[in-house]
Amino acid sequence: MSRIQTVFDALRDRGRKALIPYITAGDPHPDHTVTLMHALVEAGADIVELGVPFSDPMADGPTIQLACERALVHRTSLRRVIAMVAEFRRRDAHTPVVLMGYLNPVEAMGLQEFAEAAHQAGVDGVLVVDLAVEEAPDIVPVLRGAGLDCIFLLAPTSPAARIRAAAALASGYLYYVSLKGVTGAANLDVPAVTARLAEIRAITDLPLAVGFGIRDAGTAAAVSAVADGVVVGSALVAEIERHGRQPEQLPQRLRDRLSPMRAAMDGVTVG
Repeated sequence: MSRIQTVFDALRDRGRKALIPYITAGDPHPDHTVTLMHALVEAGADIVELGVPFSDPMADGPTIQLACERALVHRTSLRRVIAMVAEFRRRDAHTPVVLMGYLNPVEAMGLQEFAEAAHQAGVDGVLVVDLAVEEAPDIVPVLRGAGLDCIFLLAPTSPAARIRAAAALASGYLYYVSLKGVTGAANLDVPAVTARLAEIRAITDLPLAVGFGIRDAGTAAAVSAVADGVVVGSALVAEIERHGRQPEQLPQRLRDRLSPMRAAMDGVTVG
């Protein structure tokens, strides 16, 4: 059983939902990434999504695009990101880590070499943003063969046939993009998300995590009421951008931003 499945099973038994924060590896500097990952876990993260910087992050909005640029200035390569996960594992053997990024760096490294190195470092899952379902049958077996869960994105516009195809290939969880557009978009429509998740659950039993548009305790709590997991990305990356010149402050800044979301999802009153 994978670490990701273990986490979702344990949370389900306790009546809780997964909090899944995202940060871009190497932002504001590669030396700080592992410390920030630990800070996210201390603030209540159940799974950590670690973004692999890419020069053309077409699915991301300005906030994460700029984070990729800052990370690439410091030559944050895919190999370096994998090494960060290995360093994280020296202190944390339990929290699942999902690498989220684009296909080009994986192909440049070599799919088999990437899969083996990621597994060896302690990566649990891979979400390749631009991996089309039609191309996935050539890639998923290699990743799964190395013990990596393959996570796919679903959109509000995904037809039932594409959802079935993604669900047949996926493991770990499915990531439902709550909004049309790029990361960092606003105007979260919880009733629409609720209705769409019900349709997806009629097709698959995989846990459903929802991202895009979640930026505070209120939106995190609202989405956690209907989803199995809540993904928080741009709100945290924006915090790193604002305070990146004082990196020693960043762990506490991220804890302060994420902890109220965890409390709200658990129905705890803060203050």
